[in-house]
Amino acid sequence: MLTKIQKTAEYIKAKVKSVPDTAIILGTGLGALVDHIENKNYIPYTEIPDFPVSTVEGHSGNLIFGTLGGRPVIAMQGRFHYYEGYDMKEVTFPVRVMQALGVKTLFVSNAAGGMNKEFKVGDIMIITDHINLFPENPLRGKNYDELGPRFPAMTEAYSHRLIEIADNVAAEKGIRVMHGVYVGTPGPTFETPAEYEYFRIIGGDAVGMSTVPEVIVANHAGMEVFGVSVITDLGGKDVTEVPTHEEVQKAAQKAQPFMMEVIKGIVARI
Repeated sequence: MLTKIQKTAEYIKAKVKSVPDTAIILGTGLGALVDHIENKNYIPYTEIPDFPVSTVEGHSGNLIFGTLGGRPVIAMQGRFHYYEGYDMKEVTFPVRVMQALGVKTLFVSNAAGGMNKEFKVGDIMIITDHINLFPENPLRGKNYDELGPRFPAMTEAYSHRLIEIADNVAAEKGIRVMHGVYVGTPGPTFETPAEYEYFRIIGGDAVGMSTVPEVIVANHAGMEVFGVSVITDLGGKDVTEVPTHEEVQKAAQKAQPFMMEVIKGIVARI
């Protein structure tokens, strides 16, 4: 595993002039956010050794280097999911490569279903914590001390400092942001009404099929993490609408300019 990580990192280093210490993972329907990145240099996933390839519509499959808010960044246009058949080591492999490249700050975004009764479709939810309901932890198995400790703390999985900056940026720009706990599930089915209610009862505000594995590994690697969800649909026993992947993408695309303003604002201030 360590050899694969180093091999991939060396390939990427050879393709770019310099490697940023800030990275962004873009979720379903949010890939167009790369339009805000300047001086772009694309590396298709298919060309990167040992990199998985996304099979989901709305995930383009490019590693992008450029500047955002005047700061150099790496952006993943498309991520990998457990439900695609990848194991957790493969899902989180890009984060390990980012670690080898020297990334210190990781931004993660996703499209999520909301069960908080105060949420509306199109809301931006800053993730304050998560509940891991995946059947496997990405740190399961042999621990490599070079990558992180055997039992990493998850007390502040999402940086309080970055959340405070995000709140300030949103207030200055007049953008409505919510705070909440993200529930990570394996998918690929959307949740039943009873499951939405269950997730709400155990403390969740939004639910999705990604993010948690990457955040666990990023914390293991000592990165500072900021997470944000776009609420693309609502669920619960009192909700009759049936969500579709196409509707999720449309809602994410509509909200992404506001989310981008928040992320750009944070990147410019760190």
